Amino acid sequence: MLDDAIKTQLAAYLQRLQQPIELIASLDDSATANDMFALLTEIAALHPRMVSARFDGQATRRPSFQITRVGADMGIHFAALPMGHEFTSLVLALLQAGGHPPKVEQALIDQVKALAPAQDLVFETWMSLTCHNCPDVVQAFNLMAVLNPRIRHTAIDGGVFQQEVEARQILAVPLVFLNGEVFASGRMELAEILAKVDTGAAQRAAAGLSAKEPYDVLIVGGGPAGAAAAVYAARKGIRTGVVAERFGGQTLDTLGIENYISVLETQGPKFAAALEAHAAQYGVDITRMQRAARLVPAEQPGGLVKVQLESGAELSGKTVILATGARWRELGVPGEQAYRNKGVAYCPHCDGPLFKGKRVAVIGGGNSGVEAAIDLAGIVGHVTLIEFGDALRADAVLVAKLKSLPNVSIHVMAQTTEITGTGADGKVNGLVYKDRRDGSEHRIDLEGVFVQIGLVPNTEWLKGTLALSRYGEIEVDAKGGTSLPGVFAAGDATTVPFKQIVIAAGDGAKAALGAFDHLMRSSVPVAAAPASAEAVAA
Repeated sequence: MLDDAIKTQLAAYLQRLQQPIELIASLDDSATANDMFALLTEIAALHPRMVSARFDGQATRRPSFQITRVGADMGIHFAALPMGHEFTSLVLALLQAGGHPPKVEQALIDQVKALAPAQDLVFETWMSLTCHNCPDVVQAFNLMAVLNPRIRHTAIDGGVFQQEVEARQILAVPLVFLNGEVFASGRMELAEILAKVDTGAAQRAAAGLSAKEPYDVLIVGGGPAGAAAAVYAARKGIRTGVVAERFGGQTLDTLGIENYISVLETQGPKFAAALEAHAAQYGVDITRMQRAARLVPAEQPGGLVKVQLESGAELSGKTVILATGARWRELGVPGEQAYRNKGVAYCPHCDGPLFKGKRVAVIGGGNSGVEAAIDLAGIVGHVTLIEFGDALRADAVLVAKLKSLPNVSIHVMAQTTEITGTGADGKVNGLVYKDRRDGSEHRIDLEGVFVQIGLVPNTEWLKGTLALSRYGEIEVDAKGGTSLPGVFAAGDATTVPFKQIVIAAGDGAKAALGAFDHLMRSSVPVAAAPASAEAVAA
């Protein structure tokens, strides 16, 4: 199962175990079970003094295995062969079960340990091995199961348990159940999960945030623009803060990045982690899991700009940089919202394996749409690509690859007008489009629709506060300045053309320099930065 290089690396990791662990498998006669037997046997052989494997498990869902400390009954289970994106989840589960300390804020660890639910919390995370959003969710719940004996978690590969996927109508991952009921879907961090489980946590967090001192530069948004702004501002030796729902922005939902200069190839989550580490290196105060609700301009020249959050907290800064990014644009047709996560999807890498052998459509003929169609063609039965314009807009090499595939149909000058579904089980069963050349309507029978039609800026909360373009983008000048003094903006939320990671990062740096210039020219003195940041900047 594991090649020699991976075995060597894993053996080195297992030396960090502080307490012996046990792998308990519940197998059947499937090919996956045979592979699971081989994998667990190989892992145990890498450190036989600290790792043992048993194959007499009594779990109902088979094949599966439990990871537990010897003499304990930890609630970490994999109903999956955790390779691909989930191999890291496996390694972390092994280490944490064996007493190796997690790289998580102590406050979050204490919060998990303090949970005292009325009944055990039994979580199930449905995932796919090609989903780059799933590992963070799996790892968060696994850690909770290590830290608190009242929490149990099973990571389930939907590709292995297809019958259960059909029965439970699972058409998007990651999807989490709590005690048999849907708990949440999509990418989540540990703090987000705790906010849903620990009632009252949001109020406590809001009170703590409102007590923070004003920043010299307060950045709203944690994507490439926000991260670059944070680094450039902090290097000036001034008090810098970032508030964001999650650090990394859209890069967290990007599978492969191959066009960021000097980085030949990387994956979105890895890139996002590097962004956060770079900002943290300079002492930037990072606040996650918060969504901005309102911008309050300074009452007088040189005064504080305030950012009110949905949680009720309020942060302020002598300058503010808006880097809220953008999100996937929706079709806005009947059926889209009704069948979201029931056949309508926006991430082909995450949800594609759930449609194995089925018929799907991809809406959009740009690079994202064509790349999605190419990837899906290797999994599903048939892909229909629908483009509103008169030609595909993707790079020529991608279009040529798409047209070479035998299970792909392409319709241009086609306007999607409706997504249809079954009344009985509430799943997508078709799509209706209009031929823009003659006005005729056509229906396609299918089971999935992947929407890839571009982005819309996250600026609704700013309407009526500062100047926006007719597309909702923040209007900026050559230094990233907006129509409000002391307020700057950067990245995909602005009028700057070409929404690319490298452009957003450059925009963030420019906005930070613009904000610093504003501070230097105003009468407001800047605060001293943490000593560590000053030392690094020097």
